[in-house]
Amino acid sequence: MKCILCENYSLTHICSLCQINFLTPTVSKRKLSNGIDVLSFYKYEDIKELLFTKHTDIGFYIYTILADLSFKKFAEEFHTKEKYISLAIDDRCTNGYSHTAILNHALKSYNIKPLYNKLRAKNSVSYAGKTKIFRESNPRDFQLKKLKNEHIILIDDIMTTGSTLTQACTKIKEQGKTVSFCLTLTDVSLK
Repeated sequence: MKCILCENYSLTHICSLCQINFLTPTVSKRKLSNGIDVLSFYKYEDIKELLFTKHTDIGFYIYTILADLSFKKFAEEFHTKEKYISLAIDDRCTNGYSHTAILNHALKSYNIKPLYNKLRAKNSVSYAGKTKIFRESNPRDFQLKKLKNEHIILIDDIMTTGSTLTQACTKIKEQGKTVSFCLTLTDVSLK
């Protein structure tokens, strides 16, 4: 097959040289309106075309590569005494896989345990390309299954206004738990 970035022959959808040259993560931090930190690995413009694959057949492979380069490396370097659980935003399977579940799975390590099927939106409205007013007028209405752990990492692929993450944090707080921080592949606000 050919690398989708350089079109040279490769054993993976993105060759190792392009992974090094174009997909080395640079962590940035932003705070949600509730004060919770969100760490993002890429500028949106740098991976925008790759993100568009999430609703295609090769999206599974592209998201796996991005997850391994960012979330997995983060987990390998995240050394704490505390044990964490990670929850993906709405890890419902569409098109044969869940892109947020792929990101969540990459966090599996000695002190991070990914949980699945715990945080689902009852309102499946798409926020893609919508305004902040639209997002606030159409909340995701999350359902959360009971959690035991106190240390929670919240996972999503793209942060735009932060309203989805904020709504999920609020739902988790209603259960008496607190999100320690959030991780996203990209933050649209990064230039």
